[in-house]
Amino acid sequence: MTVLHDNIHVFERGWLSSNNVLMLGRHDATLVDTGYVLHEQQTLALVRHALHGRRLDRIVNTHLHSDHCGGNAILQAHFGSATHIPVSEAGNVRHWDEDKLSFKATGQTCPRFSFDGTLSPGDKLTMADMAWDVLGAPGHDAHSLMLFCAQEGILISADALWQNGFGVIFPELDGESGFAEERATLDLIASLDARVVVPGHGAVFTDVAQALKRARTRLDFLSGNPARNAEYAVKVLLKFLLLEKQRMKVDDVPALFASLPIIVAASQRYLGKSPEEVAQWTVKQLVRACSARIEDGYLLNDG
Repeated sequence: MTVLHDNIHVFERGWLSSNNVLMLGRHDATLVDTGYVLHEQQTLALVRHALHGRRLDRIVNTHLHSDHCGGNAILQAHFGSATHIPVSEAGNVRHWDEDKLSFKATGQTCPRFSFDGTLSPGDKLTMADMAWDVLGAPGHDAHSLMLFCAQEGILISADALWQNGFGVIFPELDGESGFAEERATLDLIASLDARVVVPGHGAVFTDVAQALKRARTRLDFLSGNPARNAEYAVKVLLKFLLLEKQRMKVDDVPALFASLPIIVAASQRYLGKSPEEVAQWTVKQLVRACSARIEDGYLLNDG
């Protein structure tokens, strides 16, 4: 756990779960993002330990990918926490449309949760007794938000900016614009007086200028040939599922890829191969990178 301030605690998680940021105010406590469902019991334990008997009053989600909201349901059940989500996702959550929420498209799991309020760019929040601005951060996800405390120069960047890069530009896989939006989000971050960044994954960092430089270089690389973003995406998606399951039959991967709409779309639009062919290529890439290994017909998580 990283303590940014007496009342701001960052739980740096593994890559299957997003980081969680616990904000302790005098009268309320807020958690920003809740990780993946596989780790929900660990998330609950971390939060309970840090609260020292207090109630978790509120959950704030930067966006609704499964690794950022998979702990919502268990925390709601335990604490009765009010939950605030990006306004553009309200209808999808209300009707629990798993296609539009991306869970079905990626083969990932998220228990159903409810929400009590919405967040829009331009909104202001009080967390840890500090004022936070809600900023739009499309690119990785069209609905994504960031949170910025000008008083302390703290930016919760979600997956718009990591110390080394950013998240997959998912809208591009479906033929929608995402590279331009990510570039605008990076420009927005550069315009802020952000001195500390809490990313969605990885360690808290302070060298914002260098992180932005690396991110822009990577964005130029991906946008210069969108197939690169698609190749990166299919590797990330398979690695995510492998982190969750730890092992799967190699012969099952082609059928898995053919069942995931986002991979089917990326295969057809950018890679010029069938999902089954893309599956075979992706397995080879993970093995070559020592992120997986094959034993007795099974693909095993590694690295």
